Amino acid sequence: MAIKRPSGPQGNFLLGSINQFSQDEPKFLLESVKQFGDLVYFRLAHVHTYLLGHPDLIREVLVTQSNKFEKAPLDKQILGKFLGNGLLTSDGQFHRRQRRLAQPAFHSKRIQNYAEVMVDYTNQIMAEWQDDAIVDVTQEMMHLTMLIVSKTLFDADAITGTGDTAATISSAMHDFQAVSNRDYQRGFSLPSWIPTADNRLRNRAAKEFNQVMEQIIAERRQTAVNGQVADTGDLLSMLMLSVDEDGTFMDDRQLRDEVATLFAAGHETTSNALSWTWYLLAQHPEIEAKLHEELDTVLDGRQPTLADLPNLPYSLQIIKESMRLYPPAWILNGRLALEDAEIGDYTIPKGSTVFVSPYVMHHLPQYFDKPETFMPERFTPEFEKALPKFAYMPFGGGARVCIGNAFAMMEAHLILAAIAQRFSLELATDKPVQYKAQITLTPVDGIQMRLVERETAVATPPQSEIAYA
Repeated sequence: MAIKRPSGPQGNFLLGSINQFSQDEPKFLLESVKQFGDLVYFRLAHVHTYLLGHPDLIREVLVTQSNKFEKAPLDKQILGKFLGNGLLTSDGQFHRRQRRLAQPAFHSKRIQNYAEVMVDYTNQIMAEWQDDAIVDVTQEMMHLTMLIVSKTLFDADAITGTGDTAATISSAMHDFQAVSNRDYQRGFSLPSWIPTADNRLRNRAAKEFNQVMEQIIAERRQTAVNGQVADTGDLLSMLMLSVDEDGTFMDDRQLRDEVATLFAAGHETTSNALSWTWYLLAQHPEIEAKLHEELDTVLDGRQPTLADLPNLPYSLQIIKESMRLYPPAWILNGRLALEDAEIGDYTIPKGSTVFVSPYVMHHLPQYFDKPETFMPERFTPEFEKALPKFAYMPFGGGARVCIGNAFAMMEAHLILAAIAQRFSLELATDKPVQYKAQITLTPVDGIQMRLVERETAVATPPQSEIAYA
C-alpha cells in the first residue's frame, strides 16, 4: 500500500524543488511550512525530504525516536572529508562515547576560566580600531573568535609567538568551509582522489591542519608523566585527560577529529552571531541606547567580567533575539530515516531525509509575535519558560545539542559588552545586507560599518600576557 505523504511544493518531474530551494533556502523552507503546515514533503532530485515545522514533531525526531535517524549521507560525505569522525559527523554508540569523553571539557567551571581570555582578546582587537574608521565587522568578528578559539582550544597564542599556528589552522578551516559550501550548493561531493580544483584545495587544507595538530598533540604526549599529560588549561588537554568508562582515552586521530570539529563549530558560528547583532543594533538606535545605558550603569567604565553577566540581562536578550532572527546554524544536518517512523499523522519512510530548521521555527508567528521585528524585550524569563522546547533552538536540540553552547553564549555576551561600552557601530553603506545560507548563515560580502568611539568610553587597558584565570 502506498504511503500517504503530507502536502508540499510540487517542483518539476526531474529535479523536484531544487531550483526553488536553491534560490533562497531559508525562505523556501519557511514559506513551505506557512503554506502547507507542520509537516511538509518535497523532493530534491532523488531525495525524498520531510520538513518539520512543529516543536512536538521535532522532539519525536531529535529525542523520542532519535534511534530511528542518523546523520544524512551528504553531510557525512562533505563534512567528514575534513572533520573526520568527530561529534558533528559520527553516529550511534561511537557518538555517545565521544560525547561522554568531550563533556568534561565543557563543564561550567572549566569554561568560566576562559572569560578573561575573551575580554583580553577583544581589547586587543579594539586597540587597533580608530574613531570614524570603516571596517568589515564580519572579518573583525571572525578574526576575534579565531584568536579566542585558538587560545582556549589548544593554547595557540598570537601574543606569545604561536600566532602562526592559529593562522595556519584558521586558513585551512576557511578553505575547508568554502569548498564544503560549494559542495552543498552542487548537492554532491566528488571523491577526494579526483583532482578537481576544490578537491586539491580541501586536500591541501586537511594536510596543513593535520600537520599542525599532530605536532601539537605529539608535543603534549612528550610532556606526559606516567602516561598522563599535564592540564595546561585548554580544551585539548582536557580531551586528552578524559577517560571513558572502560578506562580508555581518545587516540590521536580522534583527538584531531574533535579539535577540528570544535574549531569549525566554535569559530564561524559565534562570529556570525555577533556580526548580525551589530547589524541589527545599527538599525535600531533606541535598542542600542538602552544597551549602552545598561552597560554604563553596571560597568561604570570598567571592563566586563564573568561576574557581571547576570547583571547584564538586556545585553543577553539582544544576543538571543539576534540569534532568533539570524541563527548561525540555520538548519541542522539532515537526518536519514533508518526505518519507517510514525511522525505526527504520517509515516516517514525508510531512506527519507528529514530537515529541521531553527530559522523556520524562529520566524513562525504562532511562537513569536511580529517574528520579523527585532524585539529583544520579548526574551523575558517568563516568555522563555512558556516557549515550547523546540520553538527556539539556536544550538540544536536533543542528544546532539551543541556541546559548546554555554561557551558560545558567554563569549558573545562578553564581547558585546566589551565593544559596545567603547564603540557604537554604524552602517557605512546604504546597500542592503543579504544573507548566504551556507553551512552557517553568513552576510553576503560582509558588513561595512563605521566605528564611532563613545564619549563615555573606557580607555583600552594596557596589553598584558593572556593567561587562563
